[in-house]
Amino acid sequence: MKGKLVIFLLLLTNSLFAQSEWPIFRGNQQLTASVESELSSLLQLIASFQTDDDIKASPVVKDGAVYCGSTDGFFYAFKLNGDLLWKFDAENAIEAPAILLDGKVLFGSLDGWLFCLNQTDGGLVWKYKTDNQIIGSANWHKGAEQTVVAVGSYDYFLHGVDLKDGHNLWKYESDNFINGTPALYKNKVVFGGCDGFLHLVNLETGQVEKKIELSTYVASSPAIVEHEAYVGDYDGRFFAVDLEDGSVSWTYDDPEKNLPFIASPAVSANYIVLGNEDRQLYCFQRKDGKLVWTKRLSNRINSSSVIVGSKVVTATMDGMMFMHALETGEELWSYEIGSQMVSSPAFYQGKIIIGANDGRIYILGEK
Repeated sequence: MKGKLVIFLLLLTNSLFAQSEWPIFRGNQQLTASVESELSSLLQLIASFQTDDDIKASPVVKDGAVYCGSTDGFFYAFKLNGDLLWKFDAENAIEAPAILLDGKVLFGSLDGWLFCLNQTDGGLVWKYKTDNQIIGSANWHKGAEQTVVAVGSYDYFLHGVDLKDGHNLWKYESDNFINGTPALYKNKVVFGGCDGFLHLVNLETGQVEKKIELSTYVASSPAIVEHEAYVGDYDGRFFAVDLEDGSVSWTYDDPEKNLPFIASPAVSANYIVLGNEDRQLYCFQRKDGKLVWTKRLSNRINSSSVIVGSKVVTATMDGMMFMHALETGEELWSYEIGSQMVSSPAFYQGKIIIGANDGRIYILGEK
């Protein structure tokens, strides 16, 4: 009984946390993009915010404010009604999602800088240089003495940086570009790279603990539930990997459809949902990888879906957004943004927030 109570309290805490903020790409440090909440099937445009170039980064949200960078070289903070709070000139395009951590905003740019700003006014706290572009979000681990921020770069390294002052703590070298966001597992992060491996790196030491071969490029970010990581690759395979023993628990592979999984998975207690370049939205059973349903959408899917309660929201490359029933795949809603979307949606207090290649960030909710 005591164990069940602890699990219930953890689930309740996670649910409340996810509804009050979306502080990182995919909503939480395990990158599951799944919350136990309610989402209307009658979403409408309630506000938007315009920048001067494409939005490829995914927005993050906290305390009624949205934070997102643009390829116009500026990073923006604005209210849910679209009013600007502040902007920061990064002097180069921003495609990486930000993280919101201890009153700070951290994000990478295409010229390899990791910036740390004050969340309240956008003032620069510090910046840290890598040797190539950063297109994935950072993640973090709070230790006894310091908070380590981990970010991957196209310089092949995962960088461990001290949140306090931005100095380098360690660097872990992979064998190719690091595209995605590392997912937190205990005091470690898990990430895939263009070297075809899933890396498990200790954030306190910067040492690799496991290096699991998946055979081909991994462009997306993994999601972690319990001791398993879920990730797709560039050949259209999707894996469940046991992080304790390093084995592959199950694999989905349709040799007739070998287009890439660019999108990252959304993972609930029972289901995994993600889109593919083949225009299909896939739903698997989490425990064994059994295909539950697929739906062919209007175009390629590079944006990563989110699960809100019993519903899934997905964006496509032709500017459409869709909502499906999680268990059956029934289409419940669609909306035409009208511009390509590689940005992934955030969920915040009944609203879906997403950027598009017309330079605008859209806020959809129930009027």
